[in-house]
Amino acid sequence: MIPPPVFPRLDGRTVDALRPVMITRHYLKYAEGSCLIEVGHTRVVCSASVEDKVPPFLLNTNSGWVTAEYGMLPRSCATRIARERAGQGGRTQEIQRLVGRSLRAVVDPRGLGPRTIWVDCDVLQGDGGTRTAAITGSFVALVDALVYLRRAGAFAQLPIKDCVAATSVGVVDRELLLDLTYDEDSRADVDMNVVMTGQGTIVEVQGTAEHTPFSEAQLQQLLALAKQGIAQLVATQRRTLEDVLGAVALTR
Repeated sequence: MIPPPVFPRLDGRTVDALRPVMITRHYLKYAEGSCLIEVGHTRVVCSASVEDKVPPFLLNTNSGWVTAEYGMLPRSCATRIARERAGQGGRTQEIQRLVGRSLRAVVDPRGLGPRTIWVDCDVLQGDGGTRTAAITGSFVALVDALVYLRRAGAFAQLPIKDCVAATSVGVVDRELLLDLTYDEDSRADVDMNVVMTGQGTIVEVQGTAEHTPFSEAQLQQLLALAKQGIAQLVATQRRTLEDVLGAVALTR
């Protein structure tokens, strides 16, 4: 079972509460789809760009591709982060691959057709959960890019099977917490990022015991806590995209 809410955290939340989430669509003028997602003090701009070609391994398959890039501005955190002029670091590569995998999990590649959608995630400000915010916001930007393509006659039905969103969970001071801030993440005994669809199926789980190994029972509790938070994030996505998704069930 998910533990009951107990002590308030530094920002006043109970253990099972998300930070305030706000998604602003059409944040950039030129992108086919874009949004600003704010999760507490974490802010990420997500933009989706359409390219009328596919990677070589998809040539002549009539299938499309969705991929992602991720980066943090130099002063998005408390101390300056050097620009990655010599090439992307391992953390950057890992996160952008995670974002790409998460989006591809809910896209019908044949419905998309022979084109690529590039999703760029730029962290303006980070206070924990930048990768999970990037996934949640990227889905909104992706949908708006697909709406753009539909209006251009690329397809009649959006090639989306479900929503996808992500959040973090962890064990801090022996408490199971939802949606960790940077302070909580840096002190966590267990740190986990969970990506799920709107139907509650798992796309990816990244879990690490930073200090003390965790039990299978704790794993199940953490997954249940993440599922609860992701359901709220999906509801926010649907409200944000209500004019294009409405009450339509996406899974098919």
